[in-house]
Amino acid sequence: MVLKVVTPTPSDIDIAQAAVPLPIKDIAAGLGLGEDDYDLHGQKMAKVKLSVLDKRQGGGNGKYIVVAGCTPTPLGEGKSTTTVGLCQALGAHLNKRVITCIRQPSQGPVFGIKGGAAGGGYSQVIPMEEFNLHMTGDIHAITAATNLLAAAIDVRCFHEATQSNDALFNRLCPANQDGSRRFAPIMRRRLEKLGIDKTDPNELTPEERAAFVRLDIDPATITWRRVLDTSDRFLRGITIGQGPQEKDMTRSTGFDIAVASEIMAILAVTTSLRDMRERLGRIVIGSSRAGQPVTADDIGVGGALTVLMKDAIQPTLMQTLEETPVLVHAGPFANIATGNSSIIADQIALKLAGPDGYVVTEAGFGADIGAEKFCNIKCRYSGLAPDCMVIVCTVRALKMHGGGPPVVAGKPLDHAYKTENVELVRAGCCNLAKHIANARSWGIPVVVAINRFATDTEGELEAVRQAALEAGADDAAVAQHHGLGGEGAVDLARAVMGACEKPAAFKFTYPLDISLKEKVESIARNIYGAGAVEFSPEAEASLEVYSRQGFGGLPVCMAKTQYSFSTDPTAKGAPSGFTFRVREVRVAAGAGWIIALCGDMMMIPGLPTRPAFYEIDIDPETGKILGLS
Repeated sequence: MVLKVVTPTPSDIDIAQAAVPLPIKDIAAGLGLGEDDYDLHGQKMAKVKLSVLDKRQGGGNGKYIVVAGCTPTPLGEGKSTTTVGLCQALGAHLNKRVITCIRQPSQGPVFGIKGGAAGGGYSQVIPMEEFNLHMTGDIHAITAATNLLAAAIDVRCFHEATQSNDALFNRLCPANQDGSRRFAPIMRRRLEKLGIDKTDPNELTPEERAAFVRLDIDPATITWRRVLDTSDRFLRGITIGQGPQEKDMTRSTGFDIAVASEIMAILAVTTSLRDMRERLGRIVIGSSRAGQPVTADDIGVGGALTVLMKDAIQPTLMQTLEETPVLVHAGPFANIATGNSSIIADQIALKLAGPDGYVVTEAGFGADIGAEKFCNIKCRYSGLAPDCMVIVCTVRALKMHGGGPPVVAGKPLDHAYKTENVELVRAGCCNLAKHIANARSWGIPVVVAINRFATDTEGELEAVRQAALEAGADDAAVAQHHGLGGEGAVDLARAVMGACEKPAAFKFTYPLDISLKEKVESIARNIYGAGAVEFSPEAEASLEVYSRQGFGGLPVCMAKTQYSFSTDPTAKGAPSGFTFRVREVRVAAGAGWIIALCGDMMMIPGLPTRPAFYEIDIDPETGKILGLS
């Protein structure tokens, strides 16, 4: 396909709606997929079956490239756009077999302030409306499953508080007319955990009955929260149980955004339906009053959660503006989640690309959070190692890190960002240098992508390129894929291809056999540059509990601001020697890590004064969506 580029560049939605996507069957056929390898969702999207992996186990993998970024401004530096543009350059202009693995957007930013995540300009995933709005319903499935578990927790606490052991037993194992009873299949998991080897409920002793029916959840330890896929600051803290029947069971809790839920995290790291079933059942929602972890399978809901997620486990096949294939799976928000596309999508893509092809996957926000979790969490569970890391930066972001005025979403850029100031750019390159050093610490070849804006000057761009090379990048290239599509990223693509041929010696930041506290400190000191780590008393207590409960061998997922290496979002550049604050710790036992909530980071964003939904509407005559960005 020849991309027809218009100058000046139209809006993202105008470009996307002017494109005529290929039938998704054609994209699938180009990957060697037969019609039994996917399920169609209309003519423009398809769910790829996991059986594709089994069919291609003998084939080699493509080159594995992860795209990360410098510490961004609130406007974003075009990392998703660069991911798409790089793939369009590789596939449509250099004739390489390439597959993009990208995350599904959350409707929080779509209707909030940041907009969608389909890329931008002439480097987009299409149809961008479907991509940004609902898609194939994965996030809705995650929301439904998360809230089902939340309801199951509270109703179990309610019934245990209001019923005797015998009454609970009679309802959990109701008698048939002949007096016989049976255990539901999921109940056998609870029996095994208790060490009860009996198949007939009537054979349980009174003591065994009590242990079986009474989880005795301590409400103060419940960490499981409800979710929704909307930015809503007023749900961060709520009180539940205020109905007339529940008046004695009020409890303080709150909502998280759906893409930061543990079930989204499980989707991101699971490797099969069987693996997902086990992970969902292992979810820990809190502790019993005796201090033992209580799981989703203890409550009896693990199987139902898997039923809700059975279709979401399949990646969604889409395409770019230049008809290169895209697999969309898992979610964003690397500041409060892993923020990486799924292991399953990457595995399928690597097999479909083959040994001569390329797979480009995306890690959210700056490399200190998205790429750190890619390396220390995702690669641990996948067993995969990247051949190259691309770090996206802009002159705008580096000027901000050099001491430029604040960049505020929704407000015009200061004059400093529209006029040449090479020294300000050089001063801000300390931020880029720290990200490059981190990538080198993981043993990965690095290419810097300088995402060019119209106001950038040759002197500023050259200053960034030189600083990148001096900091240890293997190469650096200026890219103009937003305005030119893949053609504008050909130099970047060639640099990436070259870096992929260099030797890599991938390694993790920390081993798993050190304490949880030491893991947090290792990330904070080695990746962020902290001088000390301060744990709140609550965080200290949680670390002790989770270690005692057997979760000390898990990796750590840090939830911190995306706007600084530190926990202070106003600390720009590459701060060092600061005190890094950890206020809360949670366990994501099903996903397989500990979550450290740092600084003032919230698990659900709020809406700004003028959200993006002001611009979004529909033409009632044609059904055409308007104003989406």
